[in-house]
Amino acid sequence: MERTIETTGKTVEQAIQEALEELGVKEDLALIEVLDEGETGGLLGFGRRPARVRVSVDDNKVQVSEKASELKRKTVAEEDESGWKVALDDRGFVPAENAALDYIEAIFSGIGIHGRIESYMGEDESLHIDVLGSDCGVAIGRHGETLEAIQYLTNIVANRWVDDHLRVVVDVAGYRSRREQRLRQQAKKTAERVLDTGRESRLKPMSPAERRIVHLSLRETEGITTYSEGTEPRRYVVISPTAGLEIIG
Repeated sequence: MERTIETTGKTVEQAIQEALEELGVKEDLALIEVLDEGETGGLLGFGRRPARVRVSVDDNKVQVSEKASELKRKTVAEEDESGWKVALDDRGFVPAENAALDYIEAIFSGIGIHGRIESYMGEDESLHIDVLGSDCGVAIGRHGETLEAIQYLTNIVANRWVDDHLRVVVDVAGYRSRREQRLRQQAKKTAERVLDTGRESRLKPMSPAERRIVHLSLRETEGITTYSEGTEPRRYVVISPTAGLEIIG
């Protein structure tokens, strides 16, 4: 099955990265079409036209790639108990991990938060950094906005050290894990209602990462298709009864 998404951004690169994040794939597994390179506006930037891209991915190819990656991870784990660390070494990500951890430690020390920082390589081959401590609310912010900003900046810092892209996921006091669990529950419950009524349902606007969680949660749900509508930051997921070609955007 092929999934397609169209996204916009200040630059072509930004639009592509948002699409890859939402589809949950690497650039080498996606077909990328630049629909509009965008245009800088006139005085003070007013009238700027954003860049627009279309990104498609074949899930069959993704599954083949995932199986190959899983086999590699299993082999590495058998050779070394700290298999995820060896995987980081093999891909040259150790300097990136160290830079990300140093950056996180500097940020949290600067705002007076002291706790334990843990890192590990997830099944999605993303580097996860968990900060465990008390009174971490200031690092999370309203609706997780501060946490999203910290994660965005940490990704920039880490990827200065690598040629291949490394996705870094930052969580504080389990906030992101709890949020992800709630999103999955909401998606499942809404899908059940859509199947019962036969009518599509729109969820509240979400970030690209949150929309990706909803899409992946319902990807294997029979009779349900999901896609995104609207423009940032008011872009939302639509959960609909399956009808014709499934397009996730």
